[in-house]
Amino acid sequence: MGFGANSSKKAIENGATALGIEFGSTRIKAVLIDEKHEVLAIGNHDWENRLVNNIWTYSLEDIWNGLQDCYQDLASNVEKKYGVKLKTVGSIGFSAMMHGYMAFDKDGRLLVPFRTWRNTITQQASEELTNLFNYHIPQRWSIAHLYQAILNGEEHVKDVAFFTTLAGYIHWKLSGKKVLGVGEASGMFPIDTASKDFNVAMISQFNGLISDRGFGWKLEDIMPKVLVAGDNAGELTAEGAKLLDVSGTLQAGIPMCPPEGDAGTGMVATNSVEKRTGNISAGTSVFAMAVLEKDLSKAYDELDLVTTPDGSLVAMVHCNNCTSDLNAWVNIFKEFQESMGQKVDMNELYGTLYRKALEGDADCGGLLSYGYFSGEHVTGFEEGRPLFVRTPDAKFTLANFMRVNLFTALGAIKIGMDILFKEEKVTLDELLGHGGLFKTEGVGQRVVAAAVNVPVSVMKTAGEGGAWGIAVLANYMMKKEAGETLGNYLNNKVFAGEKSVRVEPDAKDVEGFEIFIERYKKGLAIERAAVDSLR
Repeated sequence: MGFGANSSKKAIENGATALGIEFGSTRIKAVLIDEKHEVLAIGNHDWENRLVNNIWTYSLEDIWNGLQDCYQDLASNVEKKYGVKLKTVGSIGFSAMMHGYMAFDKDGRLLVPFRTWRNTITQQASEELTNLFNYHIPQRWSIAHLYQAILNGEEHVKDVAFFTTLAGYIHWKLSGKKVLGVGEASGMFPIDTASKDFNVAMISQFNGLISDRGFGWKLEDIMPKVLVAGDNAGELTAEGAKLLDVSGTLQAGIPMCPPEGDAGTGMVATNSVEKRTGNISAGTSVFAMAVLEKDLSKAYDELDLVTTPDGSLVAMVHCNNCTSDLNAWVNIFKEFQESMGQKVDMNELYGTLYRKALEGDADCGGLLSYGYFSGEHVTGFEEGRPLFVRTPDAKFTLANFMRVNLFTALGAIKIGMDILFKEEKVTLDELLGHGGLFKTEGVGQRVVAAAVNVPVSVMKTAGEGGAWGIAVLANYMMKKEAGETLGNYLNNKVFAGEKSVRVEPDAKDVEGFEIFIERYKKGLAIERAAVDSLR
């Protein structure tokens, strides 16, 4: 065992560590880090949601078996790597996919199966609450699920004594505390960023709305307590320790940080929690988050409002489609190469085609495409049809073809981001890019910078995502100095030596994208005809 491994072993034995566990939609991941935020060990458990009675859900058995298996995988990896049993850690944090609905009665029994964020069964509630609050309430938010259950006349609602999210549920069972981090709470119900708590005026409006229903509860009585990053959120109880580590090795009494959502842990993992920063994740789908300096002037269907883990307001644009059609076209070129008897290196193929796009005309030479594999709410489509179209005199070259497919991958998100930048006059100093679009160095960054006219940086070393992010938040709770903000802590103690590559917007590219997006908006009628005509 080398010197580094030896110091890591000592850190594990002394509990100079933090453990973060995140429940993603297909994987539960555990990350153990040291006091310098370096990864010591990882554990994984794969899982899948299931459709039961037309509700996307995970059973309680799925949740606990998954958590226990993930923790055992981590503990066994620690023992294999360092020769020690994992008896304690310095702090623990839990995170999960946001939103959804878990409702419990006064005895702590789950009243209906967990309704995840994937369910689009709350449209009426979403629309009515958005109108009531003058604040966009997406279908996946917990309050939309509760109100839809009320509108549906569901029997269980009268018995609700507590409702929360998946992260809140896990934390409650392990610590006994009914709490949520503010970022996660912001996906349950709107937050007042001045008080960093649920919006009291809107709670009162909601209570008024349902006052004639005769329930024995008020909304404020059945929601979790809101905490911010750095707050102590309880400790692992003896029962909690047994639930987490079925071998009985892990000791109770470990401090726990507020449970957070995957949006918040993603912001931590990309160092984008300070005002005027943001991040964009571009892969199969694409979402961008911008930390705002002030409230927006009105509600927009295209923008979801959440918060950072320390309570700053964040505008989020989420689009269903990004690189799927682009990848499909790259596979056509792969087939062509193979048909010509050539060996294909996919990294080389992607790199060559992506770089070719940089040689194209700034506005893609008049070409137009839509990579809509599925519907796209920002542009008003409930279904999608991938589509490529051009006029006879358009400049149909390989460079322009690749460029238009890269541009259109960001078409819907640009429309959402333009609301922020052009209508709300939001200013960002930088966007942090992550995801598959950025694998070919310089290309994805340049296209995103052209779309949003903001510098785009990509970190040289990608962290371990949200599980690492919640472990960092657990460390922050224990290690922060008096008055040290989360942003300062991340800048000075977590990312200080981080290498990143920054690309500034190119004026010609920006102008070209503006011309393209006007063509894109006009062409939406063609996409509508394709959806209506091609069945």
